[in-house]
Amino acid sequence: MEKSFPQVGYTIHNRVQLIRGGKEYFSHLTELIRSARQSFHLQIYIIDGDETGREILGELMAAAARGVAVFVLADGYASQGVTKQLSELKASGVKFRWFEPLLRSKHFYFGRRLHHKVAVADGSRALVGGINLSNRYNDLSDQPAWLDWAILTEGQAAGKLFFICQDLWNKSGWGKKKSERFNLKLSAANIPDKCLVGVRREDWVRRRIEISSSYLKMLSHATRDVYMMSSYFLPGRIMRRSIAAAAARGVRITVITAGKSDIHMAKHAERYLYRWMIRKKMRLYEYQPKVLHGKISCADGQWATTGSYNLNFLSAYASIELNLEVLDEEFAASVREQLEEIIRQDCVRITEDDLVKHYPWYVRFWQRISYDLIRFAFYLFTFYFKQDRK
Repeated sequence: MEKSFPQVGYTIHNRVQLIRGGKEYFSHLTELIRSARQSFHLQIYIIDGDETGREILGELMAAAARGVAVFVLADGYASQGVTKQLSELKASGVKFRWFEPLLRSKHFYFGRRLHHKVAVADGSRALVGGINLSNRYNDLSDQPAWLDWAILTEGQAAGKLFFICQDLWNKSGWGKKKSERFNLKLSAANIPDKCLVGVRREDWVRRRIEISSSYLKMLSHATRDVYMMSSYFLPGRIMRRSIAAAAARGVRITVITAGKSDIHMAKHAERYLYRWMIRKKMRLYEYQPKVLHGKISCADGQWATTGSYNLNFLSAYASIELNLEVLDEEFAASVREQLEEIIRQDCVRITEDDLVKHYPWYVRFWQRISYDLIRFAFYLFTFYFKQDRK
């Protein structure tokens, strides 16, 4: 197959595996923690004090007890549910810090979010995805997990993730704090497999726009098909223009959105864009069985990405995000196959007739209001930011 994507900005020697959320993900996360011998980094948006959160925290405490240096960095607003466990966590030897927004209280948040979800063992193996530590993301006896994804990687990309986590850990937290530097014997050189994996970050304030730039490059190089699954699909003007340009070139664009959402106004806002998508000849589907929280895309059976990044203003400008981007035909083809299977089994297609039938003028009016309010809220939460000078 002719290569349509530039092979620059990737680590070379890696193994990768696509992991679905729920029991599968938490089994791999548990195994990853238990495999750690030197260090373990967990950086995450939400840790809840529920069954799932406590179980993983227990694994982290057990790792610390056997001499592993365990570092946990959690968002200072979204992870307040774990506050009661902090004393026990720290007493066990786990090093814990908050990533602090500018202002916060129990019911209020103002500032940047640590939205990425990454776990790294010994700088050699890592999990990157969109999955938080909470019952909502796990398969329990009385509820299925929200649909989500992660990539398990071993090799050079995991080594790069270790240094990213170490650097962010050392920069986080209030007041005087101790920096941690580990000279790990990274085992990436022992991975003979060739699989191109790019570690992509988004932190607009720090002038990192790697994920959004990767999407724009992918859309400009795609020749056959692009699949985008997103929990909150509200791309900005530049991204919409790039998507529309790809569709105009004859690229088949498929968008999978949530039929059920945990943020109702965001869903109404998203549906405001449905007419635009259908007008641009995109295939549009809504996922039905449960809440869709995943963010995954693939193109031309060659390129794929997943992680924490949503195609919306909040991820682009107000959050620290992390994706793994894989340039590998076998992996990208497997992503496309799984998305097509989900479309066949669990989605309904949205057509222009559906919009006319189900969304009368007053519903469309509310969708427009929701769209404007959501965008205003994004601006409100981030207006004070300025980019660091180079």
